[in-house]
Amino acid sequence: MRTSVTLLGFILRIAVPGMQEILLIGFYQPDEPLTRFLEAAQQEFNLPIRYLQEFVPLGTGGGLYHFRDQILAGGPEAFFVLNADVCSDFPLSAMLDAYRHQPHPFLLLGTTANRTQSLNYGCIVENPQTHEVLHYVEKPSTFVSDVINCGIYLFSPEALKPLRDVFQRNQQDGQLEDSSGLWPGAGTIRLEQDVFSALAGQGQIYVHLTDGIWSQIKSAGSALYASRLYLGQYQLTHPERLAKHAPGGPRIRGNVYIHPTAKVAPSAVLGPNVSIGEGVTVGEGVRLRESIVLHGAMLQEHTCVLHTIVGWGSTVGRWARVEGTPNDPNPNDPRAHMDSESLFKDGKLLPAITILGCRVRIPAEVLILNSIVLPHKELSRSFTNQIIL
Repeated sequence: MRTSVTLLGFILRIAVPGMQEILLIGFYQPDEPLTRFLEAAQQEFNLPIRYLQEFVPLGTGGGLYHFRDQILAGGPEAFFVLNADVCSDFPLSAMLDAYRHQPHPFLLLGTTANRTQSLNYGCIVENPQTHEVLHYVEKPSTFVSDVINCGIYLFSPEALKPLRDVFQRNQQDGQLEDSSGLWPGAGTIRLEQDVFSALAGQGQIYVHLTDGIWSQIKSAGSALYASRLYLGQYQLTHPERLAKHAPGGPRIRGNVYIHPTAKVAPSAVLGPNVSIGEGVTVGEGVRLRESIVLHGAMLQEHTCVLHTIVGWGSTVGRWARVEGTPNDPNPNDPRAHMDSESLFKDGKLLPAITILGCRVRIPAEVLILNSIVLPHKELSRSFTNQIIL
């Protein structure tokens, strides 16, 4: 389960002193790899970590109310609620300090965006002196505020009471609905629309602003951008995790992570912004830039891989070129964020990063440009701007 790698890094960043337990809530069926991961993570962090499965998708708040007894077990002072599809430096200690200084049921982490992109997020109107949230609108149609919701929260136990009120109201509304089967159910609760919008301006919701790194991870392209942000963060906080140029080793340019089990030829040139996973083989003369290479992949001699995600167990043949087109935020706008990518426009596939699914085979001396290759495909020629099913 390659998701385990992402979850492990996620847990590594959110673990703070005094944290008693981590609960992962989702709708996905747990399997043996997830169980093994949870056991390994508990041993590494010496912290109870459990997965709680929703019986149906319950929205961003329904799972919190459904598992309220387990969340409140042990009488926590407060609990963090984090969306797993965000990249951040997770300033949880600063949020906890702000909460203890001024306790309130809901504390949201916010950052700034430009006027155009703010329409794609939950927008927060705050009192600049007290930081109370006066107004909250999820993805407004017109400009409301340049302060946006990061999807990272700190709740007090009292925050579950408004969720109970929403649940009870949903039950009453459900009794009035017809039997069309379209009603999502009382357990489905949307934190943003059902709670934040309703309680804004009532002295219950506050915002903690951050100028640290933050981005949504809604697509493969945004995952590549998030990897760049994290590698840059490592340079500041954990430089020992990054590869360094050494005699007899590959040439390193910029921020590069190489898993200890990876085998990289000394003539390879890596970086900037490259992440190489467990058991990867990088051959002689390989050029690798702005890419992620996942577990067990093989890049044979003199391949060139740019702006690409190489799936686990995939092979890129000798002298092949695999390249994508980045869709990065405007570097001249410090408040710009990654746009949600659309694959198509006017019926045509838009240029984007190249993605190789798991166990893909790319032959020697071909070009794969701006393409998405689904898992277990064995190609025999070059492809440009295509989705290969």
